[in-house]
Amino acid sequence: MTTIDSSTSVDSTVQLIDARGPRFGAALTTVVLVATLLTIPSFISVVLLAAQTIVFALGSLVGLKAQPYGTIYRRFVQPRLGKPTDLEDPRPPRFAQTVGLLFAVVGLIALLTGATTLAYIAVGACLAAAFLNAAFNFCLGCEMYLIGRRLFGRSSTSA
Repeated sequence: MTTIDSSTSVDSTVQLIDARGPRFGAALTTVVLVATLLTIPSFISVVLLAAQTIVFALGSLVGLKAQPYGTIYRRFVQPRLGKPTDLEDPRPPRFAQTVGLLFAVVGLIALLTGATTLAYIAVGACLAAAFLNAAFNFCLGCEMYLIGRRLFGRSSTSA
């Protein structure tokens, strides 16, 4: 077992990830969502948010290895940084991708139906979470995952 923190453990079947990867992805997400907010309401905002929604969907539904920002990180950034010193369980970041996906879908539907206030709120909430991760290494979705595990009494070793 590899201990991630005092309340979460990971069994040996879970392939740990470089903790810097999701943070890099959050930085790119922040840029895309800022551009989305600045262009609401327009066709450009719809395209940007649709692209980000696809990124979240791949990370959430297929896995972090399929997430485009993670691929960019592993191929171009990680080799320049060297071996990671901090590895983490991929399940909390994957859950965070699911939360991002839900907010992005709400924002996209709001944009497509002309509910711009709702679009601003959904994209803004998504942006706030991405920025917290990118700037302060605080993954809100990951924390939600860990709190959920504690509340429901399930250890991270159960799938």
